[in-house]
This record gives sequence, C-alpha cells and structure tokens, in this order.
Amino acid sequence: MELQFRSIAASAFAEDVDKLFFVLVALTIFFSVIVGGLIMYLAVRFRRGSNVDRSRPPGHHDLLEAAWSGGPLILALIMFVWAAKLFTNVYAVPPNAKEVFVIGKQWMWHLQHADGVRENNELHLAVNEPVKLIMISQDVIHAFYVPEFRVQRQVMPGTYDSMWFTPTKMGRFHLYCNMYCGTQHSEMGGWVYVMSKIDYQRWSASGGARPVAVGGINTPQGGLTMAQQGAALFEQYQCASCHSGEAVSRRRGPSLIGIYGKSRQMTDNRVVTADSGYLRNVVFYPNEYPLAGWPQGMPSYKGVLTEEQVLLINEYIRALGTKQSLGNRPVIAPNAVPEINTGSATAGSGQEGYSGMHQGGYGPPEGDGGNPGADAPAANTDSQQWRYMYGGEQYQ
Repeated sequence: MELQFRSIAASAFAEDVDKLFFVLVALTIFFSVIVGGLIMYLAVRFRRGSNVDRSRPPGHHDLLEAAWSGGPLILALIMFVWAAKLFTNVYAVPPNAKEVFVIGKQWMWHLQHADGVRENNELHLAVNEPVKLIMISQDVIHAFYVPEFRVQRQVMPGTYDSMWFTPTKMGRFHLYCNMYCGTQHSEMGGWVYVMSKIDYQRWSASGGARPVAVGGINTPQGGLTMAQQGAALFEQYQCASCHSGEAVSRRRGPSLIGIYGKSRQMTDNRVVTADSGYLRNVVFYPNEYPLAGWPQGMPSYKGVLTEEQVLLINEYIRALGTKQSLGNRPVIAPNAVPEINTGSATAGSGQEGYSGMHQGGYGPPEGDGGNPGADAPAANTDSQQWRYMYGGEQYQ
C-alpha cells in the first residue's frame, strides 16, 4: 500500500499551491529546530550551578540582531509576494472560461450551466478547460471546496462571489461544504466529474442525461438555455408591463436592452454598474436603487422569486442586445411567436435580431436603459405609489 503525503493535484492551481505549502512547512520546521535547539543548548549551558562566566554578559550584538531580524523579514516578504500572486490569479479569470452558476442551500449544492443543464450535488466538467463559478447562498454562509483542485471560496447570502480553475486530471473528485452551516452540514457534499472533451460534449448534448424540456426550443443541448428559461419567467411575472416598448414610452419603466455592464445613475448621485449583483439586488431590494429620472418605484420580489429564478432572469437580461449562439434566433420566451426580424436594426441600438420581440411584447424596447443622466430630476419618494410599493400601504 502506497502512503500518500498529499491528495491528488487535479487543477492548474494545485501544483503551485502545493509548492507554497511545502515551502512554508519546510521553513516552519527549519526555524522550529533552530529555535528549539538553541533553547535546549542555552538551558543546559547556563543551568544553575554550571561553571560559566556570568560577570560580563553582553548587552547587544549588532550583527546577530540584524541577522535574526533582517533574514526572517526578507523571507516573509518573499512568501507574501508568492502567496499574493497565487491569490490574485484566482481572480484573473480568462475570457474563455465556461460559466457555471452555483447556489448553496441547506443542505445541498445546486449548479446551473449556461446551456440549461442543471445538477444537484454534482458538477460535470471537461478536462483542461477553464471554469468560472459564480456563487451565492440562499440562506447561510457555505464554502465551496474541492481538495484535489486546491480551491475554496465562501458562498455568501445576498452577494455573488466567483472563483475559477482549470481541471487537469480526469476522474471523480469530492465536493465539500467547508463551512459549518447547520445540523446536516456533514451531509452537504457531492462529486465533481472531470471528463474528456468528447465525453463532456456528449453529456452536454444529451442535456446532462436528462429529458428534453417540454415545449423547449430545439437547441444543441436539447432543452432551454438559462436565458430562455429567464425569458419565460420574464413573461410569467409580467415584467414586460413596465419594461416593454409601450411601457417605456409611457414612462412606466426603463428599457433593459443592453443594460448589462453599463453605469446607472441613482437619485442620490451614486453610479452603479449593472452587473449580476446589481440586477439581483434591484429585484429583491428596489428601494435601495432608485434610478434617476424614474419617479415611480418597482415592487420587491423578495419571497416571490428564488435565487435560482433570479439567476435565470439575469441571464435573459444579460442576453438582451447580444446575439446568443442558438442558430440565428434571438432569446425569447418559449411560447412566444413574435415576428423575428433578422435584418438590420435601428442604427446604434445594439439590438440586431430583437425587434420582433418588442412586437410580441416579450422584450424591452430599444435604448440604453432609459437613464437620462446625472442631471435628471430625483425620484419622488413621497408619492402614494412609492409608499404603496415599499411601505405596505394600500391605495385609498
């Protein structure tokens, strides 16, 4: 039986992390032996009753003091720079990284691939392809941890965190929650399956060995993508009543076309980037993000939509104004039958292929989100509509 001193290194980070770890262990042992040996030697050498000259004890020794201060300082700085470089590499996500959305909940991991495949306590990946995990907790703090990958990240409620890695070995690797999260914490785990690229493509094309979604658009994966599922939710919860072309023209709400990644001006002069975190918080806590130029507010969907549903809607909004890789078709609600115009759109609108959505009523109109800028009038938070939405009052 072979004795292993470390677990398998199965990601591009693993070898670098192991090198840093073993150097730290070696330095700890080295200095522990030196300090411990000196303590033992001096304790014996200067024990009570020993024949040692104690008449002229030295007060200091410049060279010795410089050595034991400067040497460890230089070593500490070297280790700090080394560790900091590894740490920052975790946040330098390559542009070709595949995105996987992770929701931690008591007591399971829910994982959602952008192509619509869902997994619980399992994650299938292709070897040697970078993966970015976008994570949030539905309840308490969890920690996503795969020992063989040498990666761990706390998963926090109310905010999106991310990390990335590249699996380098095929096989099955244990997934843990590494933060105590309740009575069944020890049961919160699963497996990460790293497959060859061909096997992964087959697995993904089969919908993750799951049946095709009823009424789904015929995608290469056989089901609905996250953006398409988000479009269905956008329709189900009547979001178009405030964000369709007609609604925006009546000043009921801003356009969402091309909003993702743009700056948004609040009534308190804050400038917020419309990333996934902003889109999530606007849905759950809209009164914290009053958009300049829009006096009416938006009702909170806290307790109505789940974290998973918000992820899907976010992906739909993120896809608006872009071209998704679903043939030449735009992202639309699955049961909608709008007239799709694949020709040119209004110049500068950034919405080619989406004009038919507006006729069908399932997508926002053209524009940059309807934000008129920093000089826009502040929202009237004393209005009856505002108090009705955020204060629980009823119209009289």
